[in-house]
Amino acid sequence: MQSAVRFSCENLEPYMKESFPAQPASAFIDAKINQLGDWRGKTLAKVRAIIHKADPEIVEEWKWMGTPVFSHAGIICTGETYKNVVKLTFARGAALKDPSGLFNSSLDGNVRRAIDIREDDKVDEAALKALIRAALALNLEGQKNKPKKKPKPSPPGTKRN
Repeated sequence: MQSAVRFSCENLEPYMKESFPAQPASAFIDAKINQLGDWRGKTLAKVRAIIHKADPEIVEEWKWMGTPVFSHAGIICTGETYKNVVKLTFARGAALKDPSGLFNSSLDGNVRRAIDIREDDKVDEAALKALIRAALALNLEGQKNKPKKKPKPSPPGTKRN
């Protein structure tokens, strides 16, 4: 004979009283930068600051099991770290003009483009800001041109106001 376990609010109440504050994405990105503790952390911190200078309204997100994502009206770029590079992947980079030639990775794709920054590379702050702003403009344009959702049809026999 099996014994049944009953759950009621009374049984769960001690666990429900304890709350755990949600960490903002910026805290996870700070932790990642500190955890890296080498040139990659410094580089990620530097490009993060440039991104915020280019767009003070940028939103930081933490997605895909540990990837910093910078968004405004959609994803602008991600900030990934690998053994030999810090990679900024622009979600819609193939649609952006890159007069300074910053894009040096993922050049064959139809949508994304990336910038691989190696340990001794200098980051062209003005060119990166311009690219961030161009990506933002593309995102905002895409939002403006999105077709509005059609209202769902009313069930037969009902009137719409």
